[in-house]
Amino acid sequence: MIAENLEIIRHNILQTAEKCDRNPASIRLVAVSKTCPVSAIKEAIASNQFLFGENYIQETEKKFAILKNDAQFHFIGHLQSNKAGIAARIFTMIETVDRMKLAMNLNRHLAKLGKIMDILIQVNIGYDAKKSGVTPEDTESLIQQVSSLENLRIRGLMTMPPFFDNPEKARPFFRQLRVLAENLRGKGLFFDNENVEISMGMSNDYTIAIEEGATLVRVGTAIFGSRALPIS
Repeated sequence: MIAENLEIIRHNILQTAEKCDRNPASIRLVAVSKTCPVSAIKEAIASNQFLFGENYIQETEKKFAILKNDAQFHFIGHLQSNKAGIAARIFTMIETVDRMKLAMNLNRHLAKLGKIMDILIQVNIGYDAKKSGVTPEDTESLIQQVSSLENLRIRGLMTMPPFFDNPEKARPFFRQLRVLAENLRGKGLFFDNENVEISMGMSNDYTIAIEEGATLVRVGTAIFGSRALPIS
């Protein structure tokens, strides 16, 4: 079932990209594997899916110990500063940096590891009190501060807009993030301003996100099915 689901999603990504006159290779699928067993991740790997998104540090640490170099993990949940050391070791990207304290802790641990890490700045594009993220107005200031940290590379922006049953209602929020990213790129604020990452869109609205410029889409339920409880 996972293989078939991945095939459907890849087909949808291809079709949507072509419809928008975008290069499909510029869009990466992050398979959100939080609470999924390692067996499910291995099934996805067998179908050439190697990039996974995780929300829970201790759960991912266990998965990382088993999978080693077979998979890459992006952290897509709210990261507590006291978990920065583990995160620095096991993730290839943190998509949810939203405050300087977290960035400084990550940078300190990365320096000890001799490692450079790609990050995204999480923007609370919908001003949702239940979601993390820096406000759009404060995003530029945070980027300027984080840019001073030698072991972090700011690759772009990430957001989780309010949830809507009708995915079209998310379109304005996706568009706002893309416009914000374009404005910041115009000021030369990202590590690579020719290849700015925009992470947005999930199982119910990833095609809309692609139409609005997403380069990373985070799809979980449409691949792995409904969620179990977090792995302890």
